[in-house]
Amino acid sequence: MEPVTTLETVLRRDRAIVTAGLVGVAVLGWVYLLYLARSMSGIDMSADMAMPRMQTWGVVDLALLFVMWAVMMVAMMVPSASPLILMMAAANRKRRERDDPLVPTGLFLTGYLLVWTAFSAVATVAQWGLHAAALLSPGMVSVSPLLGGLLLLTAGIFQFTPLKQACLIHCRSPLGFIMGHWREGRAGAMRMGLEHGLYCVGCCWILMALLFVAGVMNLLWVAGISLFVLAEKVLPRGELVGRLGGAVLLVAGVVVLISAV
Repeated sequence: MEPVTTLETVLRRDRAIVTAGLVGVAVLGWVYLLYLARSMSGIDMSADMAMPRMQTWGVVDLALLFVMWAVMMVAMMVPSASPLILMMAAANRKRRERDDPLVPTGLFLTGYLLVWTAFSAVATVAQWGLHAAALLSPGMVSVSPLLGGLLLLTAGIFQFTPLKQACLIHCRSPLGFIMGHWREGRAGAMRMGLEHGLYCVGCCWILMALLFVAGVMNLLWVAGISLFVLAEKVLPRGELVGRLGGAVLLVAGVVVLISAV
């Protein structure tokens, strides 16, 4: 009985360490977003809102925008990935009782976040294009009801597609993902993180595009999308939550498009 007790104690310790790390990463991300939102709220944009700025962004502007998106993705997505990351740590400990499971777990998280970092680069380019086309205000909010309506409608439709459901299944089943995608070693852990990140982006990419509807730095909107993603992945009937959310998005998209006519 002693080895079992010792293993259980170590597993609890690992879980506490990994949980603290995940909470710390997510909190730091939200603190940074709060800092940016507060900085932007102190800027008077009333004149600019009437005539969106058309100046070309420089390299520094794009770099800062990319950092904003990357940190935002960390803050939004780490909580919903936490069940799988915790299970990854436990699985590594059980397979290698004498080895430190925190290194492969950290590599898994690194691979996962690398995929979302790549997504952040795409989002940065998309925002740059929308800015150049004068479709976003300086507050990073869509000024086109047509754009907003189409994004809402597309997000609603996507919630019912086979691709969405296939990706969501992997995100909702941490044990199934580990059993079906397990790879040994540190390189294997990194690859697993990359694979899970791809499934996660496939599940949530259009939801992130909705940030352009109410404002990329509208933290209530950001928090709402984060909670919706979390509910889809962790609640017992999360797939139903996703479909109900899709129906709401469809109705909202139709209403916005009709108002734009």
